[in-house]
Amino acid sequence: MVRKRLFALALVLVLGVATPRAQATSDAKAQVAFGITVARRGLWREAMYRWQRAIDLDPTYAPAWNNLGIAFEHDGRFDEAREAYETALDLDPNNFLIEQNYDLFLEVNDRVNQNPR
Repeated sequence: MVRKRLFALALVLVLGVATPRAQATSDAKAQVAFGITVARRGLWREAMYRWQRAIDLDPTYAPAWNNLGIAFEHDGRFDEAREAYETALDLDPNNFLIEQNYDLFLEVNDRVNQNPR
């Protein structure tokens, strides 16, 4: 009987710790989704806010960093874009979409830096 109670208490403690983390990730995903919706409407500042909010909720959520990189790139903030893409890749190094976005960013950024007007 004592064993069952200890197991139940341990389970409650684990679930109690895991639930806020899962909730943060869920909330971050919702912010990213909303950011995508508003970016498609051309509301880049709102999208940037939503993706930053997602990062505040879950700093380990790589898609939020990737999308923030896209927003920074769109806004001409190339150093910040590079940092956001690199953070996204550090968090999820096997994510093909993030890698592709970063490679395209580097290609365009290198071309612009080679041919300044």
